[in-house]
Amino acid sequence: MTRPQHAVVLGGSWAGMLAAHVLARHLETVTVVERDVLPDGPEQRKGLPQARHVHVLWSGGARVVEDLLPGTADRLLAAGARRIGFHEDLVTLTSHGWQHRFPPRQFAIMCGRPLLDFVVRDRILAGGRITVRGRTEAVELAGDAGRVTGVRVRGLEDGTRELLEADLVVDATGRGSRLRHWLTALGLPPVEEDVVDAGIAYATRTFRAPEGATAGFPAVNVAADHRVRVPGRFGVVYPQENGRWMVTLSCTRGGELPTRDEDFLPYARSLRDPLVADLIADAEPLTPVFASHIGANRRLYPERLEGWPDGLLVVGDSLAAFNPIYGHGMSSAARTAAVLDERLARPLEPGGARRVQAAIGAVVDDPWIMAASKDIDFVGCRNRAGDPRLTGERAALHGFADLVASMAIRSPEVSDVVTDVMSMSTPQSELGSTRFMSLMQRGRLRPELTAPPLRPDELALVRLDRRGAVSAP
Repeated sequence: MTRPQHAVVLGGSWAGMLAAHVLARHLETVTVVERDVLPDGPEQRKGLPQARHVHVLWSGGARVVEDLLPGTADRLLAAGARRIGFHEDLVTLTSHGWQHRFPPRQFAIMCGRPLLDFVVRDRILAGGRITVRGRTEAVELAGDAGRVTGVRVRGLEDGTRELLEADLVVDATGRGSRLRHWLTALGLPPVEEDVVDAGIAYATRTFRAPEGATAGFPAVNVAADHRVRVPGRFGVVYPQENGRWMVTLSCTRGGELPTRDEDFLPYARSLRDPLVADLIADAEPLTPVFASHIGANRRLYPERLEGWPDGLLVVGDSLAAFNPIYGHGMSSAARTAAVLDERLARPLEPGGARRVQAAIGAVVDDPWIMAASKDIDFVGCRNRAGDPRLTGERAALHGFADLVASMAIRSPEVSDVVTDVMSMSTPQSELGSTRFMSLMQRGRLRPELTAPPLRPDELALVRLDRRGAVSAP
C-alpha cells in the first residue's frame, strides 16, 4: 500500500495536536477539526473545562515531548512553569503516611494547562503543514466496516456540512467521543469498554502565593486513605506561572465537594492534615471555585475488534481516560504520539491500522491499571470492568500495592522504583521484577514521619509555625 497522504485529526487539544505533529512528519497534509477557536495565547477555552484544574506533565511524558519538539521544556520554564523534583520538591501525605523527601529521581512540570497547550500548539503549528478547522465538529465517519475514507463535518457557525476525505482519520475528541456510535453506524459490533467510576469530583481555586513561594516552597499533596471505609478527600497546592498557587480539592462519591467560595477553606480543613488549609487561609483568592465531575476511568479496546477498519485510529481520552488526580493523561498522550511516529515510519499495509491501534493500547495499559486499581478500593466505586486485574485478582494485587506504598515513603531505594513507574519512565512490570523484590527485602527504612517534612526556611516563607514538622534533609 502506498503511504497515506492526508490525515484528519478530530480534536485540537493536547493529544490531537501531538498526533497531528507526528502525522505531519510522515504525510503531505494534516487537517485538525476542532469545535473551539484555539486561542492565540495561554487562555482558557470553553471546550476544555478540565483545564481549570491542576495538571502535571510527568517526566516520562516530558522527555517524549522534548524528543518530538526540542526546546519545549525550556520554553515552558521561561514562561513560568516549575520543574518539581520527586520527592525533593514535594510534600506528600500518602494513604500510608508522610513521604520522606528523598533526592529527586524523576520530575514533573507544573503550570496551567492553557500554558502547556499553547506552548506545544504554537511550536507545532509553526511548521505550516497543519490546517486547523475551528468551530467545526465531526458528524460521522465516511467509508464502511472495512475502511474509513474520511469524515463528514459540520460548521458550527452556519451549519454547512461537507466531506473531508482522508487516508487516515484520528479520533482525539476526548471523553465526549462518539466513536462507538460512529462505528456501529458503519456496521461494526460494539467496541468493548471498561469503566471504573469512583465518583471523583474536583473543585479548584487559584490564589496569589506569598512572595517567592512558587519557586521556593514545595508542591503539596494530601491524599485520602482508601483503607478507611469513608468517601475519600484529597487536596493539592501546586505552583503555577505568574506567582500563583492552584489549589484543587477533590473527593470520591459521597464526599460532598465544595462548590461555593465560602465552603472551600472548611473543606480543606477537613482533609487528613490541615496543611492545605493553613497555606491558603490568608492567601488572596484570584478566582471563584470551579467544580467538575470528570473523574471516571474509562477505556475502549478497539484492537479486540477482529474487523477494525483501516484508515482509523483513536488516541487520548477518546481511547482511555483516567482519573485526572494521578496526572497520567498528558504523558500517556505523549507516549502514544511517539508510538504513532515510530509506526508511520513504515507504510501501512492492509490491516496495519489495527496493529498500530494495538501498539497504542499497550502504551495506555500502565496508566490505565494504575488509576483504575487505585480508585476501585474507594467506597461507592462502580466497577464495570472485565479486566481480571480489576476483578478476581484484585485482593492479592492490592495487598502487595499497600506493602509497596508503606515502604516507598520510608525507603529511598523502593521510592526510586515506584517514582520511575509513576512518572511513566519505567514499565509497571518493574514492580514485579526480581531486582525490586530484593530491594523490598533489604531496603533501608527511615523513621516514620509524624508531620510534614518542611524546612524552617520553607515554613518562614509561607509564614507558618513548625506544627511539629520534621526538617527535610
